[in-house]
Amino acid sequence: MTTFDIQDIKRRMEGAITALKSDFQGLRTGRANVNLLEPVMVEAYGALVPLNQVGAISSPEARMLTVTVWEKSMVAVVDKAIRNVGIGLNPVVDGMTLRVPIPPLNEERRRELVKLSGKYAEAARVAIRNVRRDAMEQLKKSEKDGYLSEDQHKKLSVQVQEATDSFVKQVDSTLKTKEDEIMQV
Repeated sequence: MTTFDIQDIKRRMEGAITALKSDFQGLRTGRANVNLLEPVMVEAYGALVPLNQVGAISSPEARMLTVTVWEKSMVAVVDKAIRNVGIGLNPVVDGMTLRVPIPPLNEERRRELVKLSGKYAEAARVAIRNVRRDAMEQLKKSEKDGYLSEDQHKKLSVQVQEATDSFVKQVDSTLKTKEDEIMQV
């Protein structure tokens, strides 16, 4: 007997929302966010390690990040890693601290970021619809195998569709918030 768990379906859909929010954190807006430096890998101790393993990252101002490096010998290496990661940041070394000013985005770059955020949102919608499709197939199979009546199948199908609609609305509102944040000058 296969059991149908609507909570499991909702959990899987929630996973798509979580992934979308994670993708959005990596998108640069005009404001400083410590997640901007997440892709930075530093050559330390003979291996590539994430930046947060050689220093503390903070955001003291809206347009400034600071990286406090724990070892003096690592300052130049961290400086080079931030410059070479390809996100257009140029740190200023101040002793054991690197100040990373966040330049304002130009209009063209803002539009590119809005487009990219739209792609992320569409990927999340597709993931949610895939969960719905799997759930509907599971319901059909359960009815065919005699585990569900036709009425139970219809009732559960409506619940799955309502969950899908709810999560797609969440994606849309999250996207709208991110677009507004990106376009804010």
